[in-house]
Amino acid sequence: MTGMNDTQHLIEVENKYGAHNYKPLDVILCRGEGIWVWDVNDKKYMDCLSSYSAVNQGHCHPKIKEAMIEQLNKLTLTSRAFRNDQLGHFYEELCELTNSHTVLPMNSGAEAVETAIKAVRKWAYKVKKVEPDKAEIITCANNFHGRTLTIVGFSTEEQYRDGFGPFTPGFKTIPYGDIDALEKAITPDTAGFLAEPIQGEAGIIIPPAGYLKAVRQICTKNNVIMLLDEIQTGLGRTGKMLAEEHEGIEADMSLIGKALSGGFYPISAVLANEEVLGVFMPGDHGSTFGGNPLACAVGRAALKVLTEEGLLENAVVQGDYFLSKLQEIKSSHIKEVRGKGLFIGVELFPESGGARRFCEMLMDEGLLCKETHEHVIRFAPPLIIQREEIDWALERIERVLQCD
Repeated sequence: MTGMNDTQHLIEVENKYGAHNYKPLDVILCRGEGIWVWDVNDKKYMDCLSSYSAVNQGHCHPKIKEAMIEQLNKLTLTSRAFRNDQLGHFYEELCELTNSHTVLPMNSGAEAVETAIKAVRKWAYKVKKVEPDKAEIITCANNFHGRTLTIVGFSTEEQYRDGFGPFTPGFKTIPYGDIDALEKAITPDTAGFLAEPIQGEAGIIIPPAGYLKAVRQICTKNNVIMLLDEIQTGLGRTGKMLAEEHEGIEADMSLIGKALSGGFYPISAVLANEEVLGVFMPGDHGSTFGGNPLACAVGRAALKVLTEEGLLENAVVQGDYFLSKLQEIKSSHIKEVRGKGLFIGVELFPESGGARRFCEMLMDEGLLCKETHEHVIRFAPPLIIQREEIDWALERIERVLQCD
């Protein structure tokens, strides 16, 4: 068994040789199963972050693992220079589950966002007939869509932008959840509107009821592409396959990733109608690994687990219970508890000293979660979690949040 001295040594090695662009909790994990993970000292923890919603199906799900191993023994990569026997099935199954017309597979969430931006701009010039190099995309304050230069250029988080300019032009920022601001921002050059159905990294910010429906109507009226970043909110996290379904609307483009592989492999996808993705011709866009047979086989299995094992329904039932019980906790630190499905944020008062110290105390209690936007604790366990396990978590959360 690895001892504490070895743990400290591994942390020191990471700090010595790795770039310091993360500030993780000082736990070194080596094994996972379901909602549980173990560190190198064999201490067991409940995972209430789910790798930022990438392991909605739970760690090392046996059916996804089996599909991955089977495909590993057959064929892993062809590039898109050739066809493979998994890609068509992946397209068909994904479209049927999400009511989409067309799929463009990529590897990471940020790649999906970049792909969508390229498609929307080209659509603006080829279909909407916006003058060359004049197309604009409207984004929301406090958004998080990834870490590429273009994406951080339209972030309102100063740290994400500091030292990385000059930035890509063509973006306009408005307040999130403000339908009047959207109407006023639209011009003849507006190509698209990009938003998260629920802002995750901003602290689980839920827009007013009816917001997405109103956005849909405005985009349709003004011939503007509605893009929803569902990379965290999609694939069951809020209790629906896509969070847009809560308001009964369909975006023109939806971006998914993370749980599309159940945590086994980097996979993302742009889901769209044929008109928007139809502007891409051979050579316009691509990825060596995008749509590879291993990714497709894993993605197909991950989607089957979500539907066949009732994880969306479980997210609703357990999420409602978890949210209601968190709202009952009496603590001078809690400002607000909000969420949908198993995507929950506990916002603390600024004078409580920040959320990280509570995350560290919860780690000591055997529960792993992460702070976001300094004063919010995010709880997003795998969608397989059961009530008795939530009760186990609640006991520890309540104890920690009642500390001074």
